[in-house]
Amino acid sequence: MTFWIDQRVVVTGGAGFLGSFVVDQLHAKGCRQIVVPRSKDYDLVQMDAVKQLYSDAKPDVVIHLAARVGGIGANQANPGRFFYDNLMMGTQLIEIGRQRGLKKFVATGTICAYPKFAPIPFREDDIWNGYPEETNAPYGLAKKMMLVQAQAYRQQYGFHSIVLFPVNLYGPRDNFDLETSHVIPALIRKCGAAKDTGQASISLWGDGSPTREFLYVEDAAEGILLAAEQYDGHLPVNLGTGEEVAIRDLAGMIAAEVGFTGKIQWDTTKPNGQPRRCLDVSRAKQLFGFHAGHTLRDGLKKTVQWFHDNRQAIREVHF
Repeated sequence: MTFWIDQRVVVTGGAGFLGSFVVDQLHAKGCRQIVVPRSKDYDLVQMDAVKQLYSDAKPDVVIHLAARVGGIGANQANPGRFFYDNLMMGTQLIEIGRQRGLKKFVATGTICAYPKFAPIPFREDDIWNGYPEETNAPYGLAKKMMLVQAQAYRQQYGFHSIVLFPVNLYGPRDNFDLETSHVIPALIRKCGAAKDTGQASISLWGDGSPTREFLYVEDAAEGILLAAEQYDGHLPVNLGTGEEVAIRDLAGMIAAEVGFTGKIQWDTTKPNGQPRRCLDVSRAKQLFGFHAGHTLRDGLKKTVQWFHDNRQAIREVHF
């Protein structure tokens, strides 16, 4: 509990979904100096803004969570923007951190960085053994460059940076916009709307066969802060539960939780995305004792309840 008390911490993306929980947990751990840069004040794609942030905040630790991100549709519509914005944010934050003598940089990559046909479960040692799934490869590769940079800077400059690879996140405060959200919030909103309007069926992308792994957002925040406190090495580390679920089964779980009793139809003209995703999470447990506290069913129950309680003010993200 004493680690954070005297640290000045910048949390990029700290007003967003994951970031808001990281900030909450930092407060709970006694951190008294937290800076959450807002995009209207600091456009982190621009080098001058990154320099200004470091000058203004004078951080000891930077936790970089900010990202330009979305589901399959958003990735297909914005591959260039997702690549450039994410690449420049990470590259410049690390470089200026090095120049300013930052004590520690904590980067979050993405599960989209893994090869499309990586062996299941995804082991960190396999992260370079193939090209990512095409629909989100530009985003995944841009984020993976932080791993290259962190390892290179550790080797040449002794820069203290760690790179974590969280699996798909979900939970309260997520982005529930149907055009840009990920699968769980999109399904919750779609099933909720169908129930409210009495629809007989809903249509979902693909055939329902791909598998995914999901990590409850509070667990992800805990894992990130545990790693920041206890881990300082060059190896990438997965954050997840180690359990996979088929999208078809996930849709059924969410429909039941929301109370939608209609038919789920699958639009096979739309892409499935990566065939399977499931992580080997043994490294996180070994290096800093992380274990996810929520089962998928428990996390979905909390997320659906939050959605029902906050439907008039749900967060949407447009590109």
